[in-house]
Amino acid sequence: MLTGPSGVGKDTVIRELIDLDPAIGYSVSYTTRAPRPGEVDGVAYWFVDEPTFRAMIGRGEFFEWSTVYGELKGRSFESVNEAIASGRDTVVKIDVQGAAKIRERIGDEAIYIFLLPPSEATLERRLVTRGTEDAASLTVRRERVAAELAVKDTYDHQVVNDDARRAAREILEIIESDREGHKEAPS
Repeated sequence: MLTGPSGVGKDTVIRELIDLDPAIGYSVSYTTRAPRPGEVDGVAYWFVDEPTFRAMIGRGEFFEWSTVYGELKGRSFESVNEAIASGRDTVVKIDVQGAAKIRERIGDEAIYIFLLPPSEATLERRLVTRGTEDAASLTVRRERVAAELAVKDTYDHQVVNDDARRAAREILEIIESDREGHKEAPS
């Protein structure tokens, strides 16, 4: 599970991570927010409208779901089952609420990594310069940063995104170390 505040660079680090190890999978989640420029349906997210998302909730299709920044986001049982069936290490980009729900369901069956900005000023600059938020959305995201950072110590690992490639290498080392630990564990 890769979590961090909005604007910390999760998508960029994930792209770098998969570039370093193409065998790593990525679990695409659902969202009701509109695609940002350059985002492709089924790659960044599965983009659905709110009635579709709510119908999926009603049918019990979500492993976890939350309201994040006024939009619905969630991970389907289907995507979780596909990741398990693939046998591949799979990155799950998720918000703090979703990570907490997954931890309740599966405990330590996952590695929980919190991606940190090098500084709050850097995070603020990233949020503003990416140009994807209006003023009201920026205000909400800024307000959530403190609450999100407050839970960072509950994660297995913290990685500072001062350089996306370096952060991705550090995450890959964490994954590889976990792989080795599972090989050595008695059956």
